[in-house]
Amino acid sequence: MNDVITYLDTIIPNPACELHFEHDYELLIAVMLSAQTTDKRVNMVTNVLFHKYPSLELLSQAPLEDIMRIIKPIGTYHKKANNIIAIAKDLLNNQNGIVPNNRTYLESLPGVGRKTTNVVLSILYQVPCIAVDTHVARVSKRLGFAKETDDVLTIEKKLTKKIPKEKLNRMHHQLVLFGRYYCKAQSPNCETCKLHLQCRYYKHKKNRY
Repeated sequence: MNDVITYLDTIIPNPACELHFEHDYELLIAVMLSAQTTDKRVNMVTNVLFHKYPSLELLSQAPLEDIMRIIKPIGTYHKKANNIIAIAKDLLNNQNGIVPNNRTYLESLPGVGRKTTNVVLSILYQVPCIAVDTHVARVSKRLGFAKETDDVLTIEKKLTKKIPKEKLNRMHHQLVLFGRYYCKAQSPNCETCKLHLQCRYYKHKKNRY
């Protein structure tokens, strides 16, 4: 793991979440919206959404049809539009409009699962945890940190054991960005990657030719 940490520190020295947000609830909503779509697409719709409805109060009172129209480009927009309004109302009614450092509460919100909660807690409260999205899962399996059959919770547990606690949050962003821009699902940059000697994907690819 140390060689991976060193390499990621070299190629991704300043990792950060690529979702745009100014307030805690905006991060929560943006991460919820990012399921099954890209951060780039989410940023496109939230830039419009949060400009038109710049507070939780306004979001909670927004017409469902208008939110659906704004977020339509990200897909599954009907369900996610309902989630936005429900989350805004719940935060106002039960948390004084503040996203709390409370995993149980966050995971009870519509559209918010463990992955979203991990992202939110790590960014807002520096809770040491790692969120396993498609990029993190792919990189973990290719580098041998997880089995091909492992589900996201199993991968999370394995990474949490392997990565030093104080590096979990940083490594989460680095693994996401590494999977997004280097170790891509299609046409990964294997030839220039210094981790290819331990990469299952590279070994399999090399043995085919």
